[in-house]
Amino acid sequence: MIENQLDLSITLTNGAVGYATIGGVTEDDAMNSALISQAMLLAYQDAVSDVLAADFNTAQNAQDIFMQQHEGAMANLTAAVDNLVDASFVINQALAVQELAAVADTRPEQAALQGMLQSDTYTIELGEVVAYNDAVGAVESYAQQAGAFMAAANNSDLTASIDSFAQQNSITIGAYTAVSYVQNIDEFIIEWGMDGYTSGWNGYLTNEMQSAADLYNAGVYFEQQGTYAGL
Repeated sequence: MIENQLDLSITLTNGAVGYATIGGVTEDDAMNSALISQAMLLAYQDAVSDVLAADFNTAQNAQDIFMQQHEGAMANLTAAVDNLVDASFVINQALAVQELAAVADTRPEQAALQGMLQSDTYTIELGEVVAYNDAVGAVESYAQQAGAFMAAANNSDLTASIDSFAQQNSITIGAYTAVSYVQNIDEFIIEWGMDGYTSGWNGYLTNEMQSAADLYNAGVYFEQQGTYAGL
């Protein structure tokens, strides 16, 4: 429900900006329909409480472990993308004001834009650059983890090896306490803290690695096709 309000605010903002440029006067409260109500907030909070109280399934095998990790990494990736969008918006806003100020040709316009450039809101500071760079790094990290866990779940040789290890050592596979992946050595490490076991598996994803060029080409493909199918 809150998502609908965000979408509506974008639509109404586009309309308000459009009319502002040609002399249309926005009426008082014309954008109130995009506000988030107390009832919407409470509904969201209830939904969060339900998620926090949920009793999630226990992994029955190695494939389950990797799928659970994939889903968690994808959730973190979604949040990281949102953070990157926000950080990009801040910098893009400052760049847009600077570019407008450079070509302003009337005194009121110049004065308004120069005033904006004197505000921290419309200038790029070190903090904004750090936030942006950190957001880019977070997207890379969570995308790497999510992709690795999905590839692992689909790798029958890897999952069979882990299942065999657990069986041979009488380990309850769903009682794992940590899973990590190190890309530059292509290694998964799984810990079963309660059972006192930690083991690693490496070299299974050699053919799944994607370079910066691969990412760029995939991004262009998605922009053109609107889907990742066919990559």
